[in-house]
Amino acid sequence: MSTPVKSATGRRKTAVARVRIAEGSGQILVNGRAFEDYFTTVTLQNQLTVPLTLTNTRQTVDVFANTNGGGIGGQVGAIRLGIARALIVQDPSLRPVLKKGGMLTRDPRAKERKKPGRPGARKRFQFSKR
Repeated sequence: MSTPVKSATGRRKTAVARVRIAEGSGQILVNGRAFEDYFTTVTLQNQLTVPLTLTNTRQTVDVFANTNGGGIGGQVGAIRLGIARALIVQDPSLRPVLKKGGMLTRDPRAKERKKPGRPGARKRFQFSKR
């Protein structure tokens, strides 16, 4: 009998990640590739594994994530939120640990929209006194 797969969704900026977790050996796949190949910097790799490290499930859970939209940093944030939410679906007793670590808060920061009559969101055209 196969182990039940738990799933959750994470979002950050314009990135969306669909995350599935199952009991396993600690394998993490992002879009069908090993996460070390997909996210090349150590900083991003560490950021992705924070929820698993906080809950001591790094070696006992397999993570399968599909992500699209946004950039590489937004995708890491989306997957991280998805992992945290999926862990809670699997084991609700992990919620206080993840909540205290700030893993359950969706980061609301996104690009500010461009305003009409201006070159950017806040930038003004150069002022000329004469």
